[in-house]
Amino acid sequence: MSAPFLRTTLAAVLTCCIALPASAALDARIQTAAEQAKAPTLTLLERLVNIDSGSGYAPGLTEVGKLVSAELQKLGATVQEVPNTAPDKSQHLVATLKGSGKAKILLLAHMDTVFKEGTAKARPYRTDEKRAYGPGVSDDKGGIVVALAALQILKALDFKDYGQITLLLDASEETGSQAATELIASTAKQHDVVLNLEPGRPADGLVVWRKGSATAVVEVKGKSSHAGVSPELGRNAATEVAHQVLQLGNLGDAEKKTSVNFTVIEAGDRINVIPDHAVAKADVRAALPEEFDRVEKDLARISANKQIPDTEVTTRLERGLPPMPQTAASDRLLAMAQGIYGELGRTLTVEGSGGAADASIAAGAGVPTLDGFGIVGGKLHTPEEYVELDSVTPRIYLLTRMLVELSKGQ
Repeated sequence: MSAPFLRTTLAAVLTCCIALPASAALDARIQTAAEQAKAPTLTLLERLVNIDSGSGYAPGLTEVGKLVSAELQKLGATVQEVPNTAPDKSQHLVATLKGSGKAKILLLAHMDTVFKEGTAKARPYRTDEKRAYGPGVSDDKGGIVVALAALQILKALDFKDYGQITLLLDASEETGSQAATELIASTAKQHDVVLNLEPGRPADGLVVWRKGSATAVVEVKGKSSHAGVSPELGRNAATEVAHQVLQLGNLGDAEKKTSVNFTVIEAGDRINVIPDHAVAKADVRAALPEEFDRVEKDLARISANKQIPDTEVTTRLERGLPPMPQTAASDRLLAMAQGIYGELGRTLTVEGSGGAADASIAAGAGVPTLDGFGIVGGKLHTPEEYVELDSVTPRIYLLTRMLVELSKGQ
């Protein structure tokens, strides 16, 4: 059976699920299993959080990979390692479970965090009455453990109605890499649907759209001179780049959800020398793909307005992840998820995000994608990053039931 036919059939199943009432029958077996899975899930989460696995830190990422691979192999999964883009020596993981059905489902999560080596020792996993804290506890080690718990429940229930479930663990989501982009895109195309395990939103929601990302680079070449004796003979690249930051920082468009925020400025290395070189970099986010084209053109056009004569200003836009738009296919997935959460008497909120994620790559490959299936959490990328402990069981139930319902698309 062809992949296009499967996707058409799956879409039909999803369409049917839109009519599911919020009071659909609870699956007692899965609910019980999800409740029983909470304690071991949090135990595994603690082990993962206490391993430093910042992007590019191969020793920690390797340790996380070995721990997760061991759990996946217990489930009967075939685990493949895929090298990251050199010089990064980390490895992406692709785990595959084969079933007896037709539907092919891809789960995405990532092993890397934004925290540097030593953070786990300085701020190890801890809990209070309501939350668990630690580096990467929410983004995205919480997503990894939810995926493992759901797959363990399916195995315990001897559920094999899917054709294939693949869990792809990216080693460089936070920074991006060519290897990861190619791996996610090619793997997604071999599946009918993608569920991304980024953190559940603080309001207990799923993510239906994401902005794409890019980096605007402004480079200025000036002329050096003694800052005290003859500053007039120089051409101050620092002053010019400051001028460019002020005028180019207005390229955002709030109505179109486009933002341009300069975050890095580099100029000079000696106090008494007029700098002859400066660079500024801006974080660019856009919900519409064409906005990147517009920003790129405006960078070049507006930067021609210089404040310091005889300086040379060049600009470029380095594109990262594409936007993940809200589509009819993602709305059908959302309707399925809302119906399932309704079985628990809970309501899913619907949200978008300015943060780019691997889901954007999968959606860009033309595969129906929904995001935010990890544990509910917040304050990502900060020392206060957390997950809500009372969301662990519902999120395991949600993902497990999604896998069961999606397996009917055959």
